[in-house]
Formats: sequence, C-alpha cells, structure tokens
Amino acid sequence: MKVARFAIPDASPRYGIVDDDEIVVLSGDPMFAGFDTTGERLPLADVRLLAPVIPRSKVVCVGLNYPEHRTDMATIDAPNNPLIFLKPNTAVVGPGDPIQIPPVEGRIVHEAELAIVVGRIAKQIKAENWADYIFGYTIANDVSARDQMFADGQWARSKGYDTFCPIGPWIETELDPTNLEIQSYVDGEPRRHGNTKDLIYKIPELMEFISGVWTLLPGDIIATGTPSGIGGFLDGQTIDITIEGIGTLSNPARYRDGAPTAS
Repeated sequence: MKVARFAIPDASPRYGIVDDDEIVVLSGDPMFAGFDTTGERLPLADVRLLAPVIPRSKVVCVGLNYPEHRTDMATIDAPNNPLIFLKPNTAVVGPGDPIQIPPVEGRIVHEAELAIVVGRIAKQIKAENWADYIFGYTIANDVSARDQMFADGQWARSKGYDTFCPIGPWIETELDPTNLEIQSYVDGEPRRHGNTKDLIYKIPELMEFISGVWTLLPGDIIATGTPSGIGGFLDGQTIDITIEGIGTLSNPARYRDGAPTAS
C-alpha cells in the first residue's frame, strides 16, 4: 500500500493510504499507531503531499553503488565496502517543494535513488533478517554541489544543504526492491537510468553494514545509490524521478535568495 503524509489548510499534517484518486485518512502515524482509519476519504487532488517521513535522526546515503556510476566518478577511490555518508534531516523536503540552489560556484546535480524507510530499531542486524526492519520504500533525490564535493575532499557540506534531500511522493510498503527501473528527467529530458538489480551492494548487505556502524531508528532513511547519467540542473528547471512500483517524485529548482550559480 502507498502511505502518504499530507496537509490540508488550517490543519496539522496527517497520514493516509492512497487509493487511486483518493486518500483514506489514518488516525495517526502508521509507523507507530498502525493502520486504523478514521472513515474519512479525501480527494487526492485536494491535499498537498508532504515528505512522507521526517527522519528522527538521519538520512544515510550510499555512494558509488552502481557499476556505471562508479565509472562516471572514477576520480574517487571506492573502498572495498559500502561507501556511506550522512545527510541531516533538515535537508529533507517533500514532493513539489523547491530545491534551493545555494550561492556556490559549480554544478548542482540530482541523483535518483531508491530509499529504504526503516521501520524499527536496527542495531548490528544480520543480512538474512533485513526485511524485518523495513517499513517500506520511497524515492530520494540526493542533490549534490558536485564541484564542492571535490574541492572539500569530503561530502558533508556539498550534500547537506537545506532542501538537498527531496523524498516522496509516498511510502510503498509492499514492494520487491530487487528489480526496479529507475529513470530521471530534467524538464522532461531523460537523464539517469538504471535498475536496482545492478546495485553493487544489495539491500540485505546494506542493512547489515550500516546497522553495524549506526543504530537505525524508525523513520530513518537509507538512500541506496544512483545509477549513471547526466545529473546537472539549473534554476527554473524541474527534476522528475520515477521508480517502478512507487511513482514519480517531482521538484522544481530555484536559486536561494536570488543568488545565481555557475552551470
């Protein structure tokens, strides 16, 4: 099922199940309160979809996890284990929210990624038990200030700006993540393309490795890596990321405070 977090005027964010063109309203956050419904249905067109989850502690990202993207980024030495890094939860925005381009020089790029939504506390788990700790899956855009990545020699600043982690449009709780087509577009032009079957480190391995480093909390997100392709975008353009079985995450790009950046 598709679990959404949404807003209507003059009300706090709520949760619901997407049922075709309607939302079945839930009584609370289903990650903690289950799937009890209120009996209310709302037209999907009448609500504003929000980031389907705000991570309680962190967004974990996996770098260089597709062979062709690893070739694209050949200047970076990949370790003999998953390359993981963190984004702050303040980077998270929802579908339709603008990606704010900061006043820095160089390229700003998108990365189209299948994201795991953690459903329960996971610490030093075994790969064979990975599915017990997953609530569902969503789409993540790991936005990066690419030239800043190389200049800094580490990725915290270049990937951690506010709005640099759009997620959505909802969480799919019933999905086989092993063979999903991923496609991204900038203003309708195809850019990145891949399939999760080509992940170098599969989801069970990632769950074991990451939970051996950090304790994962309910609502934390793991972005599993981007396939190859051209990622750059500019002010005024719209980035669409489609993942089979989930849907499409769409976000416009805007200069922050009107300050331009080089392309």
